[in-house]
Amino acid sequence: MERIGIRTLRRIELLDITREIQDIVFKSKIKDGMCFVFCPHTTAGLTINENADPSVRKDIMNTLSKIVPESLSYSHTEGNADSHIKSSLFGSSLTVFIEDGSLLLGTWQGIYLCESDGPREREVWVKIMKS
Repeated sequence: MERIGIRTLRRIELLDITREIQDIVFKSKIKDGMCFVFCPHTTAGLTINENADPSVRKDIMNTLSKIVPESLSYSHTEGNADSHIKSSLFGSSLTVFIEDGSLLLGTWQGIYLCESDGPREREVWVKIMKS
């Protein structure tokens, strides 16, 4: 298992971590298999989405802030209840096929860490398995 350290800079942001994960796949020398990606945090998550147009990330973050606003009368009083909800919407893990030593993603797809309670130091865990 490999760990990727990530420093987030804003309260809410989507960070493209595709290159870092692809580097781990390359170093593994596994040509065909599975890549498991896990986020061990309760206020951050993972998603696969478009990585060609940065306005998509902006739209996702803006819509999340409207759907799950930062300040409502939440029962969880630490000031980050919205962050827990947002990370649950994304989820904490992803599985991506590996073919010919590369992540098998669609043409416009990238893998994102979805920060909901930054800025923070985060980790993403990556495990590669041969098929």
